[in-house]
Amino acid sequence: MNQIFDPIELDEIVKSQSTDPSAVISVLQTIQEKYRYIPREVFRPLSLKMGISEARIYSVVTFYENFSLDPKGHFVIKICDGTACHVRKSMPNLERLRKELDLPEGKVTKDDLSFSVETVSCLGACGLAPVLTVNDKVYPAMTPDKVSDLVAKLKEELANETH
Repeated sequence: MNQIFDPIELDEIVKSQSTDPSAVISVLQTIQEKYRYIPREVFRPLSLKMGISEARIYSVVTFYENFSLDPKGHFVIKICDGTACHVRKSMPNLERLRKELDLPEGKVTKDDLSFSVETVSCLGACGLAPVLTVNDKVYPAMTPDKVSDLVAKLKEELANETH
């Protein structure tokens, strides 16, 4: 699912942005869009291209919650557990999601990198609670049954993409 780091692609990404150290966040965002995480293998070549230390790159990646050093699934599902969603029963949706994906408590990403499931504090769609997102697409007023239907649809989409 996730692509292997390619140094030539890193060159293209940096050229498309800037080698100025102030552009490190936008370069990292582009890398993450490409790979769905920040591969540790990019630190050394990126530090050389941008003239900043690997430690600086690491500090940026670990400071911003949006960046991840761990591979993410093809589908990243975020379950909101903010106040509005929690009160409207978001946790049964999470339980159903984990059951449908056979993803044990404490594990975020399936071994085959097909799905990642994250709980977040707020998705900013309180009026649509309980909500979840799949690769940033919002699904409002979710119920456990709607979760099951959505997972079946995503699994079918994944199967079609691999054939």
